[in-house]
Amino acid sequence: MLRLLLKVMTPVSVFLYRMSGGAIGGKRGGLPVLLLTSVGRKSGKPRTIPLGYLREGDAYVIIASNAGLPHPPAWLFNLRSHPEATIEVKRSRMQVRAETADPAKTRELWTRLKEIAPGYATYQKRTSREIPMVILHPVGER
Repeated sequence: MLRLLLKVMTPVSVFLYRMSGGAIGGKRGGLPVLLLTSVGRKSGKPRTIPLGYLREGDAYVIIASNAGLPHPPAWLFNLRSHPEATIEVKRSRMQVRAETADPAKTRELWTRLKEIAPGYATYQKRTSREIPMVILHPVGER
């Protein structure tokens, strides 16, 4: 049921975000939201999903929490197969290269995340897996 709901709601959320420049859907759980478009590792098709993020210098950090489910989100596997992606932040669009944060950086980012969006602590409690943090580095012209 959750999968079906996400399949319906994600395109609606993406449409509203783009139409409003992030005014609708631009905040979730205390975090600003970006749109991540990655290449499906199996399909080869572009996949767009709204995700909360943190800033880390000029980079964007997204959290592979998948709401604390036992398995990581599909977009994480897509980025591992094809680390080049596109993000949209409000009305800006840029190319990025994804890098999974190392354990020390993840701990640092996780501490910051819990201060800004305490609900993420619940996700960590729901799962036994380590929740990866993915750093999206802008590439090329900005």
